[in-house]
Amino acid sequence: MANSQKVFTVETLRRAAKQSFRCLVVPVPLRRAIKKYLREEDDPHIRKRVRQLSESFQEIKDTNLLLPETTAKSLADSMNSVETKRWKIQTVYGDSGLEYRDGETAAYIASRMPAVFSVCFRVFTEIRRRLPDFTPTKVLDFGAGTGSGFWAVKEVWPKSVEKVNIVEPSQSMQRAGRNLIQGLKDLPLIHGYTSLLALNKVINKEIDKENERKHDLVIASYVLGEIPSLKDRITVVRQLWELTDDLLVLVEPGTPHGANIISQMRSHVLWMEERKLRKLEKKIKKGEVGKEVLNLKSGAHIVAPCPHDGKCPLENTGKYCHFVQRLERTSSQRSYKRTKGVPLRGFEDEKFCFVVFRRGRRPRAPWPLDGMKLETLKERRANRKPEDLEIDYEDFIKSQVVEVPYIDPRAYDSDTMDEEEEEDGEGTDENEDEEERIEEESEEKIEEENERASVGGGWGRIIFPPFRKGKQVTLDLCVPTKEDGSEGAFERRVFTKSKNPDLHLQAKKSFWGDLWPLTTQQDSGKEKPVDAEWCRPDQDQKWGSWP
Repeated sequence: MANSQKVFTVETLRRAAKQSFRCLVVPVPLRRAIKKYLREEDDPHIRKRVRQLSESFQEIKDTNLLLPETTAKSLADSMNSVETKRWKIQTVYGDSGLEYRDGETAAYIASRMPAVFSVCFRVFTEIRRRLPDFTPTKVLDFGAGTGSGFWAVKEVWPKSVEKVNIVEPSQSMQRAGRNLIQGLKDLPLIHGYTSLLALNKVINKEIDKENERKHDLVIASYVLGEIPSLKDRITVVRQLWELTDDLLVLVEPGTPHGANIISQMRSHVLWMEERKLRKLEKKIKKGEVGKEVLNLKSGAHIVAPCPHDGKCPLENTGKYCHFVQRLERTSSQRSYKRTKGVPLRGFEDEKFCFVVFRRGRRPRAPWPLDGMKLETLKERRANRKPEDLEIDYEDFIKSQVVEVPYIDPRAYDSDTMDEEEEEDGEGTDENEDEEERIEEESEEKIEEENERASVGGGWGRIIFPPFRKGKQVTLDLCVPTKEDGSEGAFERRVFTKSKNPDLHLQAKKSFWGDLWPLTTQQDSGKEKPVDAEWCRPDQDQKWGSWP
């Protein structure tokens, strides 16, 4: 427990809880790189390939759901054509993944890469906000594809990454990834491998094996769902965890199948590390080893999205934990995903599931609402002073005037850029904009430090879209039930302006995936009455049965 408790204000509390983005715009360098790559490929059938790729993803998902958990190798023998299915299993205990040809790779870049980048950027941004001291220098991206995870890492931590190991079985994907990053400056050292086995062979040849083996950040995004059996997934995740020195990030599509994979891997990693700790504690009691074996890296805890390390409260409920990220469609998506007679929206919603593991025990921190005094609406009106009712109309009019800065459309949309402008020094402008952005982020880092939501506890997660009915706001929360974060529960809370105007306003502005501040006073262990302010799923009478 921290010696001095950090007291939040209403404004800092709201900013600390905010983790979601309403609508992301893909960065200009990535949009230009995608447009340039597709222009060089010049595939006349790319729209058809995009449609086939989408159908293939659905077919793979349906096939995985029908697979028995113990079979993996038999799947490859049952396929009529590996080239049309584009995936196969190499070995029961090894790597497996999609095999893309050049046409499918171009279709993936045109349709799926911006969405995968947006999800990775959303996850990494939350890591940076909640762990401001975490600056990865060595990164491993398993199932990297065309490099969506690398682009997101470069956007979130532009100066810290020094070395990136990429594991991608498809040579076409690797070639496309190298093509997309051409022209970028200040790139880290990048090594590509076709499997984890090839990576381990290179590591074993190094003099300092342990140093080379450990990565600050290990990423596996949209790849575990392509591994057909639970046995193979667990094997791959265990290998990735052994290569992790600090953080392991798993991301899957926001479907029941993807959520089930994340839940299984979450349970397995936590169980595996808890078992190791129990064995070490037994050896320490017997005197077989000293206490020095228990270091800061012993054990594991969840950074996000779960606010606790206990059993998932949504297990066996018919509900599944997932989130959504909206992104503005790029020119390639608007062009190649359009079907005849069907209008295409300018944005798309990408649903995803994720989990972020960190080595070590969960830190302890004060809960945010413990040091705050929140008034009811009646108390606030009673304490209101007469001078607060006076309105300064001049200041009011000035506050309503908003100056909108001019934005050059050429710097916003890559569609207006032609080859001559790109060759005549657009890179210089991009570098200047990048430097200005980095300076602004460094200036805001001190402010974000005082407004960050600690991983130590006291923050719940909004796991379903908030429901607004009249003047009430209903939030479905995943919350820790113990101060050490060892257990958690699902809770449905209803907030009204009369009882708590500050939290009611924050609930109105909250979005699916944001955090929610808690207080230890609510976790007294006593039986709580069923009312509009506190409704558990098994006690909920007002809102009907759950789920």
